[in-house]
Amino acid sequence: MNRITNTIKVKVVLTGVLLFHLFTLSPTHAQPSWVKKATKSVFTLKTFAADGSLIASSNGFFTGSNGEAVSSFSPFKGASKAIIIDAQGKETAVVSILGANDIYDVARFRVDNNKSQPLPICTTTMSEGSMVWLLPYHETKQVLSGPVRKAELFMDNYAYYTVALTSPQHTESCPLLNDEGEVVGLIQPSANAMDSLSYAISAVFADSLRMTGFSMNDPIFQQTQIKKELPDDLKEANIAIYLASSRNDSLAYAELIDDMISKFPSAPDGYTYKAQLAANNGDFALADRNMAEAIRVASPKDESHFNLARLIYNKEVYQPGVPFEAWSLDKALSEVREAITINPQATYQQLEANILFAQKQYEGAYDIFMQLTNTPLRNAELFYGASRCKALMRDTTAMLSLLDSCVNTFSKPYLKDAAPYLWARAEAKRDAGKYRDALSDMNEYEKLMSANINDSFYYIRHQTDIQARLYQQALNDIKQAIQINPQETLYYAEKASLEVRVGLLDDAEATSKECIAVDPNNSDGYLFLGLAQCMKGNKQQGLDNLRKAKEMGDPQADGLIEKYK
Repeated sequence: MNRITNTIKVKVVLTGVLLFHLFTLSPTHAQPSWVKKATKSVFTLKTFAADGSLIASSNGFFTGSNGEAVSSFSPFKGASKAIIIDAQGKETAVVSILGANDIYDVARFRVDNNKSQPLPICTTTMSEGSMVWLLPYHETKQVLSGPVRKAELFMDNYAYYTVALTSPQHTESCPLLNDEGEVVGLIQPSANAMDSLSYAISAVFADSLRMTGFSMNDPIFQQTQIKKELPDDLKEANIAIYLASSRNDSLAYAELIDDMISKFPSAPDGYTYKAQLAANNGDFALADRNMAEAIRVASPKDESHFNLARLIYNKEVYQPGVPFEAWSLDKALSEVREAITINPQATYQQLEANILFAQKQYEGAYDIFMQLTNTPLRNAELFYGASRCKALMRDTTAMLSLLDSCVNTFSKPYLKDAAPYLWARAEAKRDAGKYRDALSDMNEYEKLMSANINDSFYYIRHQTDIQARLYQQALNDIKQAIQINPQETLYYAEKASLEVRVGLLDDAEATSKECIAVDPNNSDGYLFLGLAQCMKGNKQQGLDNLRKAKEMGDPQADGLIEKYK
């Protein structure tokens, strides 16, 4: 009896499953009225590698009237080009990525179509049991339907749907719609073609994807070569441009600047970037035209006048030999003063001081630098600028005092920002004969820049050590210079000279031989070898080497030969 009962139960279950599949896989008897119109919004997506080979195919649909669309992100990975094929068979290029999420495999992008027909998006979460409809790209006469079994929220606002519906093959990223023809979600790929359940990611989530200023550095966007569109917000777009400038892709950067001008034609930013790019490439006429456009559209105009002044100043200071009659330091001064008239910012006044300094108007530049040290802008650069003015006005005492003020804007322990100013003060103190004070700054500089110190640093400090009569330190520093650059014969000669001076004659002889081994045609090796040998009492050998140095043109050899012969 139990066996018969169980058999009947199995038959009932199988019959239910069969009826369920017939219901979900067969065309519904009453097709929704929106089907014919909705099919115009669904398309096939195809992506291609740089060599033109096909990477993947998927589906998608329009969510905006200016070519905005959504699909899965996977097909875009490694792609250099993408197209869509609409219901009429027309191919249209994908022009840019508007946003993406790798976790849920969704992408939002733009197609070259400013008259696209978007599907309306359902902004409310579907309740369990609600009927939804799957609209495949390849089927224009019928849709499939099934009830929502589950709506799980993620990221607080978006739903991940489980639907009692078997999705046919090749329907991933096709839209799932409600009775009113509003898109509920995008169908996700099924693990099993006969699975009686389908899954869909919220269409609201897919359509919410946006580029931000930091998206340029997001690893997900590095996975595709399709152009990334600038954010809709100007501030975010500026961040994106800044990040793009640090990437080694000048062509992509130039295209991004053109996109900036196209997207924000009434903002001066894009024209300013384009002017800077032109100036970097030596096309100052183009830079001038773009800055004129930036000034025209800007409101207020002070920042654009300042940017033009800065471009001119940089050109005149760093590329003075490149002719461009329209630009001069006088023009730069006029532009920055126009900016100051509109908005007397301290940054603008600092550029004015820099321009006056370049014009050798040191008194005027000094006055501005010192005025600015009493403003919130107060920084090391201002005191350094003032010190340079005093140096060129031949006021060494004031110059050193200003360098002290410059370094005192930093507190100990110093950070790397202080390094250039410590080095500037070290050089100034060395030139003023304050050798031990100079060495103190050089030592601080070495601590900060240890990873970037080169042989020249140790050679210069070696020279300062000698002036301070710190001979052992001098020997240590010249050894360091040799260790970093063992092919520079000057360092061997300096080391041998100092070793002779302090009576380390055996060391001097060994160092001189090293110098000769590096470059047998350099007279310094023979000169100091001969001198060390003579001082040790080996006059014959010493004189032979001194004569060899003389034959090679060394001017010091004659006097030493006369002394020891």
